[in-house]
Amino acid sequence: MFKLNWKHLGLTVGLSLTLFAAGCGSNNDAGETNKDNDDKANQEVNIGKEVGYKIIGIEAGAGVVKATENALEEYDNLKGWKVDTSSSGAMATALGQAIKKEEPIIVTGWTPHWKFAKYDLKYLEDPKEVYGGEESIKTMVRKDLEKSAPNAYKILDNFHWTPEDMESVMLAREEGTSIEDAAKTWVKENEEKVNEWIDGISQADGEEIELVYVEWDSEIASTNVIGEVLRQQGVKVKLTPLDNAIMWQSVANGEADAMVAAWLPATHGDLYEEYKDKLVDLGNNLEGAKIGMVVPAYMDINSIEDLEPAK
Repeated sequence: MFKLNWKHLGLTVGLSLTLFAAGCGSNNDAGETNKDNDDKANQEVNIGKEVGYKIIGIEAGAGVVKATENALEEYDNLKGWKVDTSSSGAMATALGQAIKKEEPIIVTGWTPHWKFAKYDLKYLEDPKEVYGGEESIKTMVRKDLEKSAPNAYKILDNFHWTPEDMESVMLAREEGTSIEDAAKTWVKENEEKVNEWIDGISQADGEEIELVYVEWDSEIASTNVIGEVLRQQGVKVKLTPLDNAIMWQSVANGEADAMVAAWLPATHGDLYEEYKDKLVDLGNNLEGAKIGMVVPAYMDINSIEDLEPAK
């Protein structure tokens, strides 16, 4: 009888200890699961806090900055956020520094741009379509340019390339090559494409042209490339950087001859509406452009609507 009771007691105690341990383990797992969920929730909620509830912009008045300011109005979850305007160079520097440390950052972005060739980035989805859809970059020239510089006019009319072409020039410049050398190299290495632009066009000795552009990496690249092609065809070329509005105004008023930097329909839409009757639109020189909010791919966020209101 004694042995039987002891054995029974041992089984009972053993079973109790097992159940107790299992219970503790289950509670601990649940605790860890809850903690993980809380940490994840906090991480999602605190993205705004970690970036100071601000989007790093470029120059004040730029189309992508205006669109971002509109986004802050349109999205209820962006109340209290602001656009921190600076310059395209300062934006790129801030982006690079954040990526080096794997820190969160949100910037105003556009494609084509060398940062997409250098870094793993993504656009935040824009359900309200504040930034519009795909954009094109157009060539605009002053009226009567075809009469005063017919060969340059034809080359500008034929100018057309891809986002990948543009990004290769931008990346070469970013990595230390002068923009003049980067443009010359691209023209030399893409002879077949350039020949399409100058096909049937004679040397334009004596023609002069002033190309104006906004100092975005994309427009620095395109303006220098087409400028190099024009020079090789005998055109005397002057390149002049200007602010957005003045760029449009100078071509419309005939103070400058042309620009290959018109982002439409969204980015420069207001300026196009203001000056379209005073310009000659030569059509797209690049398709597939885009603007929006851009973040590093390692950030656990996919949509503008995932952001939280400022607290």
